[in-house]
Amino acid sequence: MEFSLGKNHKHQEFICKSVSVSPCSTASSLSSSASSVDSGPFIARFNPDSRVLHLWFDREPESGAANTVDVDLQNAQLFKLSPTESMCISEGSTNKTDESYSRAISIGFRTEDEGKSFHYAFEHWKKDMIGLGTGSRLENGSVSVKSKFDDKIEAASAKMYFHYYGQLLHQQNMLQDYVRTGTYYAAVIENRADFHGRVVVDVGAGSGILSLFAAQAGAKHVYAVEASEMAEYARRLIAGNPSLRERITVIKGKVEDVELPEKADILISEPMGTLLVNERMLETYVIARDRFLIPNGKMFPTTGRIHMAPFSDEFLYVEIANKALFWQQQNYYGVDLTPLYGSAFQGYFGQPVVDAFDPRLLVAPAIFHTLDFTCMKEEELYEFDIPLSFIASVGTRVHGLACWFDVLFDGSTVQRWLTTAPGAPTTHWYQLRCVLSQPLYVMAGQEITGRLHMVAHNAQSYTMYLTMSAKMWGAGAEQGGILQTSSGKLDLKEPYYRMSQPQAYAWAQDQQPHQQLLQSQVDALKATKTQEEIPLQSQDVAGPGLIQLPSQNTGAHMNR
Repeated sequence: MEFSLGKNHKHQEFICKSVSVSPCSTASSLSSSASSVDSGPFIARFNPDSRVLHLWFDREPESGAANTVDVDLQNAQLFKLSPTESMCISEGSTNKTDESYSRAISIGFRTEDEGKSFHYAFEHWKKDMIGLGTGSRLENGSVSVKSKFDDKIEAASAKMYFHYYGQLLHQQNMLQDYVRTGTYYAAVIENRADFHGRVVVDVGAGSGILSLFAAQAGAKHVYAVEASEMAEYARRLIAGNPSLRERITVIKGKVEDVELPEKADILISEPMGTLLVNERMLETYVIARDRFLIPNGKMFPTTGRIHMAPFSDEFLYVEIANKALFWQQQNYYGVDLTPLYGSAFQGYFGQPVVDAFDPRLLVAPAIFHTLDFTCMKEEELYEFDIPLSFIASVGTRVHGLACWFDVLFDGSTVQRWLTTAPGAPTTHWYQLRCVLSQPLYVMAGQEITGRLHMVAHNAQSYTMYLTMSAKMWGAGAEQGGILQTSSGKLDLKEPYYRMSQPQAYAWAQDQQPHQQLLQSQVDALKATKTQEEIPLQSQDVAGPGLIQLPSQNTGAHMNR
């Protein structure tokens, strides 16, 4: 799909230390007030609107055209005068209020690297704007450019995504995840040898915290690439740290589109979403590797693993199933809602559950699927299969598949893992559980097989197809065969966030808070309904009536 360059398309910004304009023949509002501007900083913004490069000369870029000079890239050339100073010669102008036929704009940069970045971006934009690359000129004069990101992701999803990460409150939520932030800090500082004197690219820099960590570790220069409005906050945060700011350049734009003046020795990023792959930023991380990283360069994180294990949680199952009971009303203001009950029931089980759970709910040892970021192809993330095979350690009802992930920072000095496992300190990712609408009955030693099929979609997430089966058990098990199968389709984009704060689990042998919680719920139900009024349902819960919790924990796994 091709998109016309417009207000919502890509743009890049650079900080200029100084700007001086020397008009030859101009009636612009800028020259009427001043012919040069000597103090900064100012913003040079590559903006696709009207195929021009806007150079803003105040601290409020959106204040209007009165403080701008428009340079038509098609008729402009950029010359390097010194490592930190360049001159842009412009012939003519697309600004109707500006009758300039030629002008020279001297631009000063804070560092040599920032000057190089500006020159690379200038040539890249000039090439795209005049249609010398993959773009082509349209009838309305704009330019069509095929963007890899835009080709994969629907515009509405991308707009919401960048809006979300452009807000400080969401950045604060991630920064206050001390497991996440502390692990990144330790991984960088403990591996100074990988960063000292090296060129670093921070992929999806956000607030710029990882760029600052890399600079603290002695990086020669860090290019912080960020596509959302958070790039401006990152500039302000970095500018407020004088000892580090000269070695960090913030580049606003998508990794798929921006150009950098040099290759990186190491990439650093936080591309993980729920279940590791949600938001599809891992693909951007791999693209950054192919575009910016030197051969055999390092990546922090280096690899990721998705862990999975079957679980039993009667309370969670009942909670989800009972949500659909609203649709069993036969006289809702005179309307029979029951025709939609089946769809509502399946819809609730189509939501993955995001929360922190007690690892004692697991009924078999976990397995994992590895993603090696250093060598995997981007296309491998579009669709992939994870075969499932477990041996049940207890006899119980299996309600679905529990999932979590970890990532490895494979440093030269220290290897450090960041884990989201149940029982470990809780992170803002929590864990994820896929609940089956039809539980499986298993005995200790019985094999559980199946597969988790992940298919990426253009809303920056995945459709999950889960199948789990209980194989023949006991005498005759060698004959093989499936006794029971259950499957479900879930949308990773639309999870059920079951909790907002991590729950503390007591690990002492004589403490079982999960059992106490179950019992308190049972007692509450008994106080309002008798056993006759609330019949215990079988695993087929499509019938009417509230599904009752067991009066006791029936799974021996709770006592392990």
